[in-house]
Amino acid sequence: MGSILIRQAQIVTMNESEEVFIGDVLVENNKITKIGVQLDDVADREIDARGKTLLPGFIQTHIHLCQTIFRGRADDMELMDWLRKRIWPLEAAHDEESIYYSALLGIGELISSGTTTICDMETVHHTDSAFQAMAQSGLRVISGKVMMDHGDDVPEPLQEKTDESLQKSVDLLEKWNGFGGGRIQYAFCPRFVVSCTERLLTEVRDLSARYHVKVHTHASENRGEIALVEQERGMRNIVYLDHIGLANPRLILAHCVWLSEEEKQILHKRGVKVTHCPGSNMKLSSGIAEIPDLMNRHIHVGIGADGAPCNNNLDMFQEMRLTALMQKVPHGPTVMDARTVLRMATMGGAEVLGMSKEIGSIEVGKKADLVLLDLNDYHTFPSYDVDVYSRVVYSAGRSNVDTVLIDGQIVFENKQVRTIDRHIVMHESDKSIKRLLTRIG
Repeated sequence: MGSILIRQAQIVTMNESEEVFIGDVLVENNKITKIGVQLDDVADREIDARGKTLLPGFIQTHIHLCQTIFRGRADDMELMDWLRKRIWPLEAAHDEESIYYSALLGIGELISSGTTTICDMETVHHTDSAFQAMAQSGLRVISGKVMMDHGDDVPEPLQEKTDESLQKSVDLLEKWNGFGGGRIQYAFCPRFVVSCTERLLTEVRDLSARYHVKVHTHASENRGEIALVEQERGMRNIVYLDHIGLANPRLILAHCVWLSEEEKQILHKRGVKVTHCPGSNMKLSSGIAEIPDLMNRHIHVGIGADGAPCNNNLDMFQEMRLTALMQKVPHGPTVMDARTVLRMATMGGAEVLGMSKEIGSIEVGKKADLVLLDLNDYHTFPSYDVDVYSRVVYSAGRSNVDTVLIDGQIVFENKQVRTIDRHIVMHESDKSIKRLLTRIG
């Protein structure tokens, strides 16, 4: 690795003091080593960033890369029908090649729109292929194979035996956790309570503690899902997860749209992390999560696009805008201001993933995961005396992404992801989805 000097950018640090100033950032190997108004250092590569804005890379805390090639295949449905009639049959049809190109397609979209870290959930099989794509791409990832050993209307290829599911997960963890100097980490990913036995969930609880890794699952996304859990387990989602000892600081819960007062108290007391997915929640008509209330309770909340077939894109700019706007309808115009939302997309995401000492802000000693924006365009002007948080959250979009660094490496510049062949990935993605559709008839 060499050194990179980014000169005279508007630096939006997202540090504790939320400093914003014009200055230079020196990257050596994979870390930020110096920040100053004007550095005297010389580097292997200099980037003239005058008139541009430098941010920490966006952190998305809930993604399904295995679903990217299902984009447009499951529109206008509610959650359980969406899963049973479209998503599960398609996931069951996946092969190693289709998983690989689905992951690369999603990663290309994520990097080119400024996301540098994700918490991902794959499907039951072929997860090794997804990790190969992640390793190749340079993206920073927490991911794992989905675990499903229970439930009705589940296609046979997705039906697992408990011991097999656990063993495959541990095998993947031992192969991939810590890969690339820690750029790739493993998480246990039971899909949700509806598709998991209590034995699997309690074993995951113990394995998570033994290996010191996260547990990433869904909870309380949809009222129908909650009714199924109450019918089977005799209590609501988060109450049940707490009952079996899975509610702890390593647990990351996607959605949490429908929560009781007791469940909110559990999230706070146990240090459970939450991922807000506004685009997905709106498209599946799941509801509006009570994010301002959760944040007022000091519960860590990140933002994620979820999967391409329930969104239909993975663009953090859209998710930030939706995060801000959808809460203003029930709560008034002053909630979820742009500064709060940008923090959720950066340091907030890092806190959810337990990585706030490594990423999420522009500070000396942190990993060089950086996004340079060029806000010189019609839709982001005038710029005179306009708050930078407003420009980024309410006005900017993926077209404004100029350069992306992950782990000190330039992975996006000149509108191209350097680690992925765009034309091959698009061609192979079409071939893959055609093959899957033929397979399921």
